[in-house]
Amino acid sequence: MRTAPKSGFSRAERSVAVDWRDHSWCPVIVVQSRWGEAPDEPSSRHFDAPRPARGDQPSPGCGATGARPAEIAGHAVIRFPRATKPLLLPSLFRPLRRHPVYLKTMKNDPYRSSRFRAGFTIVELLTVISIIAILAAMLLPVLAAAKKHAQKVQAQTEIQGIVTAIEAYDSAYGRFPVSTNAQIQAQANAQVPGGNPDFTYGAIFQKPGGTTPVGTLIGGVPVTNAEVIAILMDVTNYGNGQPVLANLNYQKNPQQTIFLNAKVSGYDPSQPGQAVGGVDVTGAYRDPWGNPYVITMDLNYDEQCQDAFYGLSVISQPPPPPANSNPGLNGLVNPDGTPDNYRYHGKVMVWSAGPDGKVDPGASATTSANKDNVLSWQ
Repeated sequence: MRTAPKSGFSRAERSVAVDWRDHSWCPVIVVQSRWGEAPDEPSSRHFDAPRPARGDQPSPGCGATGARPAEIAGHAVIRFPRATKPLLLPSLFRPLRRHPVYLKTMKNDPYRSSRFRAGFTIVELLTVISIIAILAAMLLPVLAAAKKHAQKVQAQTEIQGIVTAIEAYDSAYGRFPVSTNAQIQAQANAQVPGGNPDFTYGAIFQKPGGTTPVGTLIGGVPVTNAEVIAILMDVTNYGNGQPVLANLNYQKNPQQTIFLNAKVSGYDPSQPGQAVGGVDVTGAYRDPWGNPYVITMDLNYDEQCQDAFYGLSVISQPPPPPANSNPGLNGLVNPDGTPDNYRYHGKVMVWSAGPDGKVDPGASATTSANKDNVLSWQ
């Protein structure tokens, strides 16, 4: 703080101390001029002119409007400011410009007000999680049922593809795509009273409480559909490199016609792991649940196909009444009423053990593990 020399005013003219800080506010300097001086003429002194009388009027043209000054004190007149100029500050004290380039290194923008950041409370999060869990519990059974239905549709499509391929082969060659050993075994069974003259390609299936063979037995074990599929697909070697004995040198398909296009899965049943659908490395054609399709063909050509499993009375005979045995379950018939003689009026029967992969040789076709089987003649 300092005191300036006294002017014509009754009180001393003083300077004001200013504490400069780095701030966006910029003070201005007011430059005043005396009466009669040009606007741009610098003033040589401050307020030291004699004060005019109270009744005196300023000359017209003073100031911007020609009016008198706002305040007259004694013999001196406070003049209107000639101009205002911003205070020139050293670059060190100049305020920062509000520009993203100058603020990019700052973590927080001082010119921006802090904003409230919304968030979830623990109660809200638990509520959302609970709703999602409830929806998932409701949707999982629906999704499982939809997947099961889609697999059954796929199995039905593949079954019909096998039937169509066998019938096309029969039309082309006048015989069925079976090996010589299968024909010999079917003829041998036909010689036995009540024996089955047809041949069923099957496998070892799961049953409630164990396993059971399904199909015509050769050497005490059922034969898979591998040789039938190899003939229909016109291949001479299985996926594991073993030759197809039933089709060596294309003897069962000399025209080398591809009657069936089946997906090759690459699954190896000799290795651990879940079985998958498609043709595995041994040549067996498996359903979407990993079990081989069961195929029965009318090898005695009587237009009556008798399956080794569905031909049994315990499987296809309906419960009493009626007293007679016709018709049987799933549209099968028993032409003479003898036991285990249910047949399908057609040349080919193909079926799958269904989603559970099980069969029950002691239950009817519509109960237990047999009720979800997928049949070509339904």
